[in-house]
Amino acid sequence: MRAIVLRTRDDKVREKVLVPDWPDPPPPHTNQVKIRTLYSGITNGTERNQLHKGNYAPGDRLLPMPTGYQTVGRVIETGPDTQSLQVDDHIFVGKSTGGHLEYIVVAEDELLIKLPDDVDLREAAIYGMAAVALNTIRNAAPQIGEKVLVVGAGCVGQAAAQFAALQGARVTICDVDEPRLEIARRTGAAEQALNVEGAGWSAQIADESFDAVLDFAGVPGMEEQLIRAMKTGGQVLFIAGRDRVSYPFNLAQRRLITVKQNSHFYVDDLENLARLHSRGRIDLASLVQDVVAAEEAERIYDTLRDRPNDLLGTVFSW
Repeated sequence: MRAIVLRTRDDKVREKVLVPDWPDPPPPHTNQVKIRTLYSGITNGTERNQLHKGNYAPGDRLLPMPTGYQTVGRVIETGPDTQSLQVDDHIFVGKSTGGHLEYIVVAEDELLIKLPDDVDLREAAIYGMAAVALNTIRNAAPQIGEKVLVVGAGCVGQAAAQFAALQGARVTICDVDEPRLEIARRTGAAEQALNVEGAGWSAQIADESFDAVLDFAGVPGMEEQLIRAMKTGGQVLFIAGRDRVSYPFNLAQRRLITVKQNSHFYVDDLENLARLHSRGRIDLASLVQDVVAAEEAERIYDTLRDRPNDLLGTVFSW
């Protein structure tokens, strides 16, 4: 079957390419289902991290291997004990053992949901990133009127701004990429969309301004700036991957801050995301920038590795 795999070139640079002959999965058994992939979404941060041998990257000895965790497909076969799914159901699968595959076999009680009939399947292919955002907002639990700073206007940050606004928070989103900020302005979730390139942060982000700071950018060495932006008793959530988090102890102590980290997402997050998406409460269409054939994988991943700001939500059609 076809699969997009992570591998190392002869010059030691990592790439992701479509291969035509990856081993087919075994037939489904017990409560498993087999799906034929229709769309799969790139997880920009995680997959770029893997291309650059970051903290989420598998070791060279494990390569080549498929990656990704955003798959939308149609059930084509079920195991004998399957109860909640049937042939022709459309489902989203968030398992992290490889999402860019032509066929996937997965148990019905794993990280997946049956999709509502009225959602756009291409938009559902970025449910993984949107569910990370939803889980982050559940963790932060902003109250009506609280001020939330979203750092990073990629897909996860943009979705988080929308979910925080649904909670009644007053959202500011910032980035150094003006086209992404324009998208944030169009969706309307954030009350402010600020370009913090150069001296933009110090000029626009006042100390002790925010009840919560959500860091989806992961810029090394920025932790102190994030903490200074928080009110006393505020919280900072580190979501974007990084090797270390470092900040002045005394500063954090004086501010009585709460530091949280966020991980992946759960079935409940996916179910609530699909409900809100189906009801038109969350705008994912604005975040899906490119829908391309899986055969364009090498070009897309070269762009992700070398010019990441050229991409936002990217979905492969299979």
